Amino acid sequence: METLSTSAGSGEQIVILDAGAQYAKVIDRRVREQAVHSIILPLDTPASQIIESGYKAIIISGGPESVNSNSSPEHDPRIFSIGLPILGICYGMQLLNKVHGGTVVQKSVREDGVFDVQVNNTSPLFTGLGEKESTLLTHGDSIDRIAEGFRCIGRSTGGIVAAIDSVEKNMFGVQFHPEVDLTINGWKIFDNFLFRIARLRGDYTMDSRKEMAIAAIRKQVGDASVLTLVSGGVDSTVCTALLREALPHDRIFALHVDSGFMRKDESKSVQTALENIGVELTVTNSWDTFRDGQAMIGEEMSETLGVTVDPEVKRKIIGDTFINICDIEAVKFGLDPTTCFLAQGTLRPDLIESASHLVSGSGNADCIKTHHNDTQLVRALRNQGRIIEPLQDYHKDEVRKLGIELGLPEFLVWRQPFPGPGLAIRILCANHPYLPNDAPAVAKELSSVVSSFSYEKESHIKNIVTTLMPCRSVGVQGDARSYKSLCALSWKGVEGCPVNWPLMFQVAKEIPKRVHEINRVIFVFGEALENDLLQTITPTHLEQSVIDTLRSADAIVNDILLKAKLSQKLSQVPVILFPADFGVTGKRGIALRPFITRDFMTGLPAEPGKDVDLGILHEIVGRILNEVPAIARVSYDLTSKPPATTEWE
Repeated sequence: METLSTSAGSGEQIVILDAGAQYAKVIDRRVREQAVHSIILPLDTPASQIIESGYKAIIISGGPESVNSNSSPEHDPRIFSIGLPILGICYGMQLLNKVHGGTVVQKSVREDGVFDVQVNNTSPLFTGLGEKESTLLTHGDSIDRIAEGFRCIGRSTGGIVAAIDSVEKNMFGVQFHPEVDLTINGWKIFDNFLFRIARLRGDYTMDSRKEMAIAAIRKQVGDASVLTLVSGGVDSTVCTALLREALPHDRIFALHVDSGFMRKDESKSVQTALENIGVELTVTNSWDTFRDGQAMIGEEMSETLGVTVDPEVKRKIIGDTFINICDIEAVKFGLDPTTCFLAQGTLRPDLIESASHLVSGSGNADCIKTHHNDTQLVRALRNQGRIIEPLQDYHKDEVRKLGIELGLPEFLVWRQPFPGPGLAIRILCANHPYLPNDAPAVAKELSSVVSSFSYEKESHIKNIVTTLMPCRSVGVQGDARSYKSLCALSWKGVEGCPVNWPLMFQVAKEIPKRVHEINRVIFVFGEALENDLLQTITPTHLEQSVIDTLRSADAIVNDILLKAKLSQKLSQVPVILFPADFGVTGKRGIALRPFITRDFMTGLPAEPGKDVDLGILHEIVGRILNEVPAIARVSYDLTSKPPATTEWE
């Protein structure tokens, strides 16, 4: 399928050489926002091709591999001698340093999260910036010896080299990610590189994305019919609205599949909302089909969804089951499932996290999590040309703008995102406790991080208790997937000393840097936990009673947030059920994940007392504990993305 990007416009182009970055397409988006046309190609693209194509500058992306690894992506060393300005980001900076004689090593401290960087704003890359910039760092390897002819123009608060340049060679490198929203002035760095260093004109313009999407749909579909999967979220709703503008209504068949993992009354509200904008929606109840569903994992058939505990297997089963149900429902609509098209509201971040070849020029990207709309079966249909994804070049904020342009009501456009697999991926399943190797030593290391933490109110440090939890979640560290342990913080409060939330967030940021077995940190409400290591869980699977427990807690959270009018301020608020029993046999934990982001590739947890009223939080905690008896404790996710993903699976 053709993407919805346009190649019309300016003859000036730059090339982004992709080393397997999670954010390669975000780099592309940032460049195009500056009215410069960019093309993503693999890192091993020959220098001769770059010269022949007339590219005016090179950006080398980040990637999950180490430049010292035998499996690091190949590159043509001649790209460094053809005279084009080069900006290396993360892996790209380390590659710049290594090929020019510098060294890169793995240090004891890794940086995953938002950190300040001291910058030398005499460098043309940092012109107009302050002396200290807030940036997103995510790396395990670091520059040790800077290459001859280069200088350090930035250091993180931990003293690690965060930026280098060689004005003579016209080469620049940053260890952080200027392309994401968490790097506050990243746009200015791109502005400096594109216009001050590469001296581009910036006269690239894009046609209306709406008209481009409609034209692409008509070209692909022709006279055929389309079955569109509608979850009720903004993505699938906008996708359906696009189809309605592009095609005759009698060739569009809208289907909502109730998988059994929907929120309370979600399917009814989806049907009502879409019928109000003229979409006739068919709803099918398919809980039994999903519970008993399986998927091919490699060359073997998986166990059924109802008993599996692996998050990737869960996602793949759910995705494949959706496709199988679509084939069955297509026949009921009188369609030929081998010739009709299937429309999905797939977004750019979905494909990036699934390591789809559609967004990676390299094939080196790490799969963080398989999205239900990018499983092996979906990819097979995509290769047959049967999948329509008119939003595959869009990010969430862009989809919302398009939804308004299409005339959709604001209440639909601004709905809180809800994943296609629903509550199934907000339930951490487990048969046994998970603890890292030498768990007691890890637990002591967590405690030592806090005890050695420097803070103006030392008494507050003593109030923090660290506990290694017997479960793990998915994260993204150094552009790679991680599946690591969970650390809990709790508070030994005394009268007149409420929880110090800013301190909690500082500690949560520090822990994954120094304890590499951890990628997510939570705060547990209530009395301080008594042990530094919890070792028991309640075995958890996707059973009806377990789903009902989470559905009840989720309904409480969303009811309170809706009344408090926080749905737009908080980008997303996943509610997660996890199997730690907190010493109470048969019970489990609930985690709240209020999250703030614009690009949905990175983001920050909302801060209690600042972004979320403390009274609202206490109301949520109290109601869950009083109304959902299967819950032992309620917690709050303190972790940014990265090192943790937005969802826990």
